[in-house]
Amino acid sequence: MTTATAGYPVHVHARLDPGLSRWLWLVKWFLAIPHYLLLAFLWLGFVVFSVVAFFAILLNGHYPRVLFDFNVGVLRWSWRVAYYTYGALATDRYPPFSLGAEPDYPATLDIAYPEHLSRGLVLVKWWLLAIPHYLIVGFFLGGGSYVAYRTGETVYNSGGLVGLMALFAGIALLFTGRYPQGLFDFVLGMDRWVLRVAAYSGLMTDTYPPFRFDAGGDEPATTTIDQTPPPPPGHGGWTPGRVAAVVVGALLLITGGAVGGTGVVGLWADTAQRDSAGFLTTATKSFHSDGYALQFGTVELRWTDEDWPLADDWLGEVGLKADDDVFIGIGRTEDVDRYLSGVERDEVSTAGSQVTYRHRDGGSPAPPSAQGFWVASGTGEVTWRAEQGSWTAVVLNADGSRGVDTTLAAKAQVPALRTLSVWLVVAGGVVLVLGLAMMLTAAVVVGRSRRGDTSTSAR
Repeated sequence: MTTATAGYPVHVHARLDPGLSRWLWLVKWFLAIPHYLLLAFLWLGFVVFSVVAFFAILLNGHYPRVLFDFNVGVLRWSWRVAYYTYGALATDRYPPFSLGAEPDYPATLDIAYPEHLSRGLVLVKWWLLAIPHYLIVGFFLGGGSYVAYRTGETVYNSGGLVGLMALFAGIALLFTGRYPQGLFDFVLGMDRWVLRVAAYSGLMTDTYPPFRFDAGGDEPATTTIDQTPPPPPGHGGWTPGRVAAVVVGALLLITGGAVGGTGVVGLWADTAQRDSAGFLTTATKSFHSDGYALQFGTVELRWTDEDWPLADDWLGEVGLKADDDVFIGIGRTEDVDRYLSGVERDEVSTAGSQVTYRHRDGGSPAPPSAQGFWVASGTGEVTWRAEQGSWTAVVLNADGSRGVDTTLAAKAQVPALRTLSVWLVVAGGVVLVLGLAMMLTAAVVVGRSRRGDTSTSAR
């Protein structure tokens, strides 16, 4: 049996290390990158397990102990990294890669396990009841970094007033070699408030966080209670292998979500964004040239294997629509380059909403409608069945005059979009289920191993 401070069930303790480096705090953001990468996946596990715990509490009033221990471990890990970095800068001791309590580390966090939680409160405490605290915590953590509370999701980071006070402490270290005690007490008071709210919004307690600023590394003296700790790592707990399974499962969730989400967007575009002729059309943009032509960058179309299921039909017909008084031509890049050689024009490249022009000096072109190399040409609008090769589109005034000013939109049939989107949705769903199954299996294995340890101990 061990003892834990009674009172509010979230206990945050820290000690200011003596002899802190004057300069190390400048590079701690870099040194902590391995922790940030792992925590990104562990926090996804936190979210998934919080959702599972939400329904468990709603159904039977209990937070599954194995999920509780994992989520507390993520909060502990995050708190140690924040204490090392810009949530406090109060230690130079590198944080351990551990979900455990790590009582020897200068920053510790303990949350008393609740034997019973309210089924009604779980519906409202993480969003409605905690709003006053979110406003305060938002002030502490600011807009650049934040605590996000959504369905049990709690992301701790430093910024805002916390980050500013830690920055002042770092500057004091740089010039004086000491961390002002008053700053330390103030920073720890804010950190403690954040962690209390994090535990409440993470469904770990029904006790409402106090509107009380408890400054300093130690909480106010209170009575102590007996608390049975969870089994240590390697004995029925969250061993490194089981934590790794959660991390891999989280990675699969992210991958599956991205793949499946892409497929869903594709299906939406296929059903809701086609015009009456079956084309998908881009937004219209304005283009201008002081020369005689607008030359759009080369488009490479390659599908070399005839046995590829999509083959030549994957893109279907493509087209360009411009103002009615301009000529549009599509040709092989080498033919277009030859035609426009020595012609005053603007070469156009686009990247998202950004349009870049590169002006070329020269003279006037030969009449565009008289050229025989165009694979598709017309006035105002042109369509063409896509083929393999390097292609370039050119826009000129129909009368060959100088100064081209027009709007332009591209369109394509993409008949393969539906098939490809369905496969992406299926593949993404499979990967999502696999990732979720891996995470939940790890939790089940931990729970069973703990029950086995308990039974062995009883015998």
